Amino acid sequence: MRLVFAGTPAVAIPSLRRLLDSPRHEVAAVVTRPDRPAGRGRHLARSPVAELADEAGVEVLAPERPRDPDFLSRLTAIAPDCAPVVAYGALLPKAALDIPRHGWVNLHFSLLPAYRGAAPVQRAVLAGEDITGASVFQIEEGLDSGPVFGTLTERVRARDTSGDLLERLAVVGSELLLATMDGIEDGVLEPRPQPADGVTIAPKLTVEEVRVDWTLPDFAIDRLVRAATPAPGPWTTFRGARVKLGPVRPAAGAVQTPLPPGQLVVAGKDTVAVGTGTTAVLLGEVRPEGKAPMPAAAWARGIRPTDGEAFA
Repeated sequence: MRLVFAGTPAVAIPSLRRLLDSPRHEVAAVVTRPDRPAGRGRHLARSPVAELADEAGVEVLAPERPRDPDFLSRLTAIAPDCAPVVAYGALLPKAALDIPRHGWVNLHFSLLPAYRGAAPVQRAVLAGEDITGASVFQIEEGLDSGPVFGTLTERVRARDTSGDLLERLAVVGSELLLATMDGIEDGVLEPRPQPADGVTIAPKLTVEEVRVDWTLPDFAIDRLVRAATPAPGPWTTFRGARVKLGPVRPAAGAVQTPLPPGQLVVAGKDTVAVGTGTTAVLLGEVRPEGKAPMPAAAWARGIRPTDGEAFA
């Protein structure tokens, strides 16, 4: 089939590579978000999808809004049979949805109808799910509500961050998306409506939402920190300054007495413990404001917390 691929971040790269390498399909163009300022110098940067398309010699369409007349006109001229989508990042108007013969087909990183929305992986980790997965569905005007072509499951491992889990789902999901393109071309796939029950919504995690509340139980703090890693980044404050945190782990006997929530204790050469609403946790990586990430023990040696000092 003649395809137009829509995607923006690195998580879309495995799917785009699979489609570019497929002998059955032609990627005629990619649709991605426009170049944006990035880094300390705030220079304009191409999206990962645009960079791969440039390398492959594929036309890049980067409209400010997918309803722009020039974009719709060019898409009509390309005349795609189907438009596979992975994390494009903008809502598609009906005028765009109607152009491909087989519509727009989205790879979404949840088992629909659970976790519809922008942050399905983060919300699954935050909720403590044991199993998640990916779904390929036909895009319609509702939020991730279209009929589903196929799904796969993936176990959430005990120490998975959102980044870890999303990286695996991007790879196995790319196989599902390619198989879906093959099935649509062969005429053997018909999408099935999503169940009416079990619908949950997964909005983006906000910065305020991922501030660690040290009065919570240790397992809840662990889930929050893993869910917010790498973005938007879990954080707390120490001596009035913001500190970002890497994944934590149970203290497992490293601290002999209970600690008040948020209280810091240097429990060994390489061990920094923090009190929670239940048992203490051990800090992993720490990133003070304006500085590079560092091991918690190195951070503690630098700031030398006094007895009773705590995160807030």
